[in-house]
This record gives sequence, structure tokens and C-alpha cells, in this order.
Amino acid sequence: MLHGLPMERDVTPFDPPGEITRVRATRPVSPMLFPDGHEGWLVTGYEAVRQALADTRFSSRQDLGIIHVPFPTPGMPEMTEPVPQTPGLFISMDPPDHTRLRRKLTGAFTVKRMKALEEGIVEITERQLDALAKLTPPVDLVREFALPVPSLVICEILGVPYADRDTFQHNSSKFMERQVNLEDKMAAYMAITGYLGELVVAKRAEPGDDLLSDLAGDEDLSIEELVGIAFLLLLAGHETTANMLALGTFALLEHPDQLEALRANPELIPDAVEELLRYLAVADIFFRYAAEDVEFFGETIREGSMVVLSLLAGNHDPERYEHADSLDVHRNARGHLAFGHGVHQCLGQQLARIEMRAGFEGLLRRFPSLELAVPAREVKLRTDMNIYGVHALPVTWA
Repeated sequence: MLHGLPMERDVTPFDPPGEITRVRATRPVSPMLFPDGHEGWLVTGYEAVRQALADTRFSSRQDLGIIHVPFPTPGMPEMTEPVPQTPGLFISMDPPDHTRLRRKLTGAFTVKRMKALEEGIVEITERQLDALAKLTPPVDLVREFALPVPSLVICEILGVPYADRDTFQHNSSKFMERQVNLEDKMAAYMAITGYLGELVVAKRAEPGDDLLSDLAGDEDLSIEELVGIAFLLLLAGHETTANMLALGTFALLEHPDQLEALRANPELIPDAVEELLRYLAVADIFFRYAAEDVEFFGETIREGSMVVLSLLAGNHDPERYEHADSLDVHRNARGHLAFGHGVHQCLGQQLARIEMRAGFEGLLRRFPSLELAVPAREVKLRTDMNIYGVHALPVTWA
């Protein structure tokens, strides 16, 4: 039985922890002992993770029962008592509450609507590449490219002033730290939601041409719900894509054969984006709560048990993908779990795909000699954060 959630990336910076890989090979739904002695479950096999994400017996609500994990424990929730439901935070809700709120947003994130935004996203990407090209290397690709692009895009879509980015990026980073104390985490959360509260109140009074204004005009949504929705969209809208752009670039630089294949055949970039999503799965760990006794893959998961799902382990399952621990930009990686599955599948996945396609295509085209400016072992990984990636990626070019 596992004692706690393994976090050490002991093979490469891109593979699941070796202990998780070993467990998946023998028992893809495995008991796991939490630090206080409470027994929960770790799900690592592709089919098991996929089915658990879609199984309504595994609840996303954090207010149903006690999470028996003392703080601080890397990779685990901090709370030791039920967490009240946060208005608007539909990622932590089950139907019908989840359905009601998510339905308010589906029209804004359709494939057709996202395609209409593509030209503007490419323009934002190219402007950031222009700014990058004017700098003298080495530069930090996270600060100068990977973070600004999705931040600019989500700010424009939501109607959040980009000039305020330093404040919300600092607080969102603090909120996403795994081992920050609860007081500091709540202070960061309150700073973000306080800012967003003022913003949605202003948009309800004087709407603009943006998504938050559209939502603020819906009288069915309370201010508290609007703030929760805005918090979720702002956080997810820049954290995940920023880390995919940076970690994806790192992965390509560490796989020069795959990088050269993309440079020689830019038409492969859409497939490469799917493969990078599969291979890296930066939003790796999902938590569920067994709302009843569940017979699942030969195991009995008792009501009240915490179930930890590793999307990265599922994406690296050799039962689903041949040579699953290898990066292969020619692979058909569709069906991967990087965006989740079921009713909680990522609402902004098409937006993320467009940003990554534009980002990787532009970066490889504009910087054909791009390379790491430090040894790979010196790249600081975000093992301390809930969204994986790199804290900085020093790069240079000729």
C-alpha cells in the first residue's frame, strides 16, 4: 500500500513519479494510506481514471465529508474538515448545480466562437514574439512569452484589465502553492476575489463587450456566483496554458529529434499539441469523494473515501498508448485525459489548443536556433505547485 502520494519525478521531469508507474502496472486502482492513517484510493490506469471522471458516484463536492489529510502534505488537500461550497466555483460542484452554472458559459466557449477568436490570438502571440526578439538572450521564456500570451488572451476575453496582471498573477501563484500556509493561501484568495468582486459590480452597472459583462447581465447569477466563475476562468485561463507552453518547449528542447520533425513539418503542430498535452498533463491530480459504496475495477471503495486520480499516469498507461513514456509528435494522441473527461471536461480546451498551436508554431518559426541557456538539470520545476511546469525557462538563440 502506498503511504501518501508519491511526488518525486525520479525518471525524467516529464514522466509520472516512478512509484506511481510501478503501482499502475500491478494495481491501477490502489489503496493509499493518508498521513493520518485514513485509507483512500489512488487511480492510475487510463480506463480507470477515465471511468472515474465520468462516474457520478464519485463526487467533485468538497463539502460532503472530512478530508483526512493534515497540512502540509505535498499533493494533498490541506483541509481536515468539510469545505463549504464556494458560490460559482462549478468545478467543485455536482449536477444539477454544476449543470446550471456551466450552461451559462457553454455558448462562449463553442468551437465556432473560439475559431472566431483565433486571428486575434495569433496577433497577440506575434506581438509577444516581436517583443521577445528585441531582447538580448538569455531570457526567461516563462516571463517573456509563456505567461504573457495566455494572460493577454484571457484578460481580453473576460474584460479584465491587463494592467492589473502583476497583482492577480502574484496572488494566483501564491494560491496554487502546495505548501503555503492556509492563512497566506486564504489571503491570496481574498485578494483575487475582492478585486474580481469590484470588477463584476462595475460591469453589472456599466457593461462592456466582454464575457464578464455578458455574465453580469444575467440576473439569475448573484454577485458571489459571478466572482466564483470569474475566479475559476481567470485562474484556469492563464495558469494551465502558460505552463503547457513553457514545459512543452522544455520537452521539445530535450527531444531534439521531435523538435526537428516539427521544424521540418510545421503541419504536424496540431498533432504535436495533442501529444504534448498527453505527455505532460500539467493539471495532473484530481480529487473525488465516494458518495456511496462503489465497486470499481475489482475494488470496493467505501462511502466517504477520498479518491485521487492521476491524469498523467493514465496518459502514460502502456495499455492505452504504445511507448507511452516517449514523446512522439507523429502520434495520434486524441482521447488523452489532459482536459479531464465527463461533465467536468475542461470548458476552455479549444481556447487552450488555439493558444498552444499559435505559440509553438510562432516560437519555432521565429527562433530556429532556440536552445536552453542552462543545463536541463538546473531548470527549476514546479513540483511545489498544483499546476506542474517550470518556474523559469532560461533560453538563448543565435
